[in-house]
Amino acid sequence: MVHYKCFSCGKKVSDEYTKKRVRCPYCGSKILYKPREITTKVKAR
Repeated sequence: MVHYKCFSCGKKVSDEYTKKRVRCPYCGSKILYKPREITTKVKAR
């Protein structure tokens, strides 16, 4: 399940809600984004 985040209020919005409309259910903002996963880099010797 993919979670989007609201750019204005910062709350998580579920994927099921974004299928119906592209607005934050909490503040009404139209800008949603997918937060990136933090990756770790390993140096080779």
